[in-house]
Amino acid sequence: MAAVRRALDEAEGKDSVGALPYLREAADRLTELIDESMAGAVLTGQASLRSAGAQAGLTENAVGPRLARTVTLGAYADERGRVTAAGVERAKYDLESGVPRQPAAAPAPMRFKPRRPTQ
Repeated sequence: MAAVRRALDEAEGKDSVGALPYLREAADRLTELIDESMAGAVLTGQASLRSAGAQAGLTENAVGPRLARTVTLGAYADERGRVTAAGVERAKYDLESGVPRQPAAAPAPMRFKPRRPTQ
């Protein structure tokens, strides 16, 4: 939260162009916080994948890839780069047994990729 506030403070008072990098940083940090909060909610059983996504304003299909980017559940992502209900169940079991998987290297943030090459 402190990083989000700092970025917003930096953006305040700047012109539109000067504020953009700080607003992007704030948005990225806020996205990370949302993703980690969703991961914590599903890991502790406070929410299902679907309900955590709904609370965050996301579709069910958007939740798995976002959880795969988290420190909390990233090690439980499948080969498609998604955390599924089976991965969450395994993470819960590992947490209860005291031997959670080691997180993989932090993946790059999601960025827009055009479906068709521009000409």
